[in-house]
Amino acid sequence: MLNVENVKGRLKRVFSEEQASVLAEIIVKARDELVKVSDFNELKEIVRDLAKSQKELAEAQKRTEARVEELAEAQGRTEQRLNSLAQRVEELAEAQKRTEARVEELAEAQGRTEQRLNSLAQRVEELAEAQKRTEARVEELAEAQKRTEEEIKRLARGLVSTRTELGGLARSVSYSLENEAYRALPSYLKRHYGIEVLERFIRTEIDGEEIDIFAKAKMDGKDVLIVGETELKLSSVGKLKRLDKKVLVVKEKFAEKEIVKLFVTHYARPQIKKKADERGIIIVQSFEW
Repeated sequence: MLNVENVKGRLKRVFSEEQASVLAEIIVKARDELVKVSDFNELKEIVRDLAKSQKELAEAQKRTEARVEELAEAQGRTEQRLNSLAQRVEELAEAQKRTEARVEELAEAQGRTEQRLNSLAQRVEELAEAQKRTEARVEELAEAQKRTEEEIKRLARGLVSTRTELGGLARSVSYSLENEAYRALPSYLKRHYGIEVLERFIRTEIDGEEIDIFAKAKMDGKDVLIVGETELKLSSVGKLKRLDKKVLVVKEKFAEKEIVKLFVTHYARPQIKKKADERGIIIVQSFEW
């Protein structure tokens, strides 16, 4: 028997509960009102069309829900990326703050650097001025040095002249001592050493060596040669060595003769006189004759 519940049961296979209830009531009511068969058939076509549309809507709904699920998943991924980006933005913001703080520090350091550069520039300028003054002073000193060198040259020429004059004077005094010794020595040597001078004393040169005092003499009955040096002041052993050198030259020339070594001076230092006595050198000081 066709009633609302039977029709509703069939319609629920395709439609929802609410839709099935409404359609079932319409169908039953139409039958009750003796709807024409053609109208009923048309109504059945409408119902089939509605069922087909509902099915298509259900499929579309499924596809929509699947798409919504995909979009939800994509939204989840997007939110995840947004969270990551937000975190990254936060990190970049912190880094930016640190960068800005560092830039501020660098700006302050730059300010200090510029201040130091200004101080250094001022110091360089001061040094440049000081350098100019130094160069001017050096130039003055160079001129003064030139004048000093000219004066030194003049003094050097004067000193050479003075030395030459003093050398000449010293030589003259030395010759004077020798000349005086030539006169005083014969009697002095005979009186103190028993040496008899046979001929006058002379100044001579033997084999390129200058001999200040040279003469033939007799001592203890033997022929001897007197070889002597004169020195205004006898103050070093080196002068005694100079006499020894001249004695060697004379010995090579007169090998058979005995040599009497003699040193004539105005003054001989005691220690040098002692050294002379040890070497067998007669020291005669001018105040002694």
